[in-house]
Amino acid sequence: MSDHSKYLLADSQIPNVWVNILPSLKEPMAPPLNPQTRAPLAPEDLAPIFPMELIEQEFSPKPEIDIPGEVMDIYRLWRATPLFRAKRLEAALDTPAHIYYKYEGTSPAGSHKPNTAVAQAYYNKRAGIKRLATETGAGQWGSALSLACHLFGLECTVYMVRVSYDQKPYRRMMMHVWGAEVFPSPSDHTNAGRGVLAATPDSPGSLGIAISEAVEDAATHSDTNYALGSVLNHVMLHQTVIGQEAKIQMQMAGEDPDVVIGCFGGGSNFAGLALPYVLDNYSRKGPRILAVEPSACPSLTRGRFAYDFGDTAKLTPLLKMYTLGHDFVPPGIHAGGLRYHGASPLMSHLLQHGEIEAKSYTQTPCFDAAVQFARTEGILPAPESSHAIRAAVDEALEAREEGRQRNILFCLSGHGHFDLASYESYLQGKLQDYEYPGQDIEKAMAAI
Repeated sequence: MSDHSKYLLADSQIPNVWVNILPSLKEPMAPPLNPQTRAPLAPEDLAPIFPMELIEQEFSPKPEIDIPGEVMDIYRLWRATPLFRAKRLEAALDTPAHIYYKYEGTSPAGSHKPNTAVAQAYYNKRAGIKRLATETGAGQWGSALSLACHLFGLECTVYMVRVSYDQKPYRRMMMHVWGAEVFPSPSDHTNAGRGVLAATPDSPGSLGIAISEAVEDAATHSDTNYALGSVLNHVMLHQTVIGQEAKIQMQMAGEDPDVVIGCFGGGSNFAGLALPYVLDNYSRKGPRILAVEPSACPSLTRGRFAYDFGDTAKLTPLLKMYTLGHDFVPPGIHAGGLRYHGASPLMSHLLQHGEIEAKSYTQTPCFDAAVQFARTEGILPAPESSHAIRAAVDEALEAREEGRQRNILFCLSGHGHFDLASYESYLQGKLQDYEYPGQDIEKAMAAI
């Protein structure tokens, strides 16, 4: 084994295609449905809020899609991202396991989100759109789209989930620096927001509510489209640059992963690392692939695989996915980007067919692992990413108990520099663990 612990790629090794898994699926996915007619969704149904080139990618039969040159030029600002071997963490755990992590926090926005934000802004600019409206949970997606819109000369409106708007003011300020307008959601800026405020004036908000506001904004302004940071197929597609790079870097390290891990909210960073390895599993035996979500919002592990709306106001198409019910409002955990009632239909499909696994954790053990990681490897992780770290640590401890070497690869999807209030709560012993919100979920599931 090499003594190297950092694996870097040249600009010439940045992927120039996105990998599309749709034509390789063993079973076809259930189609999205028109919310009015309940008929399978047609491309023209999405035309009022998405540019046609993204709609084509949503349903594309092509195994690879070329990345436009203008997008590649911006990717080179931070891609390729580094792969590290966490040798100091391995030593602290006294494990024979080798722990690798793909670090997406080197992007200007501090997470993996610009991989799709840049692409979406580019295609909307080509379509003549003047403004994009979106939602954001913890603010990573809102930051990424604010940057991408600025780079392509678009205006940007962000509906930020209220609890994160209050918890994470510096991400909001970052969006302002890049020229976006940011509203706490639910807001009085839309009918959807006003309806929630009338019923629940102190609502902490949810991604489902914020999506409703952004979709309504886009649908009621002719110069505006909607942009989504997770869940949809074209977003999963754009993120596959992560896994393509990781495979080359693992070859440089001389090892193949036995398990691939990512945190899971809507599915984007997890899919970005996992999907190229899912394709490997179709042609040969590859790694186990594990999605890790919060116990307070356990769509994959406790949800139902069913058709449901992606938003609270029922403005989106009906998607076949693991869901807790579109009315479910998760507790105000610090991993705001993982507080989504549903899940990517593509990743839900893979879970339903046993091609990936899922598990959940409460937030305190995740912060335990995040602090241990920061004290050994030096990087302060985003609370979302801490879920992947927790699972990686547990895999390494299992390897220690078994006395067997295991190669672990996880996605460190972003840094936690704007989440210091969360870490302060943890270090002061004030962090609250939320029990599985069974009654709230049962109530929301009744509306599916």
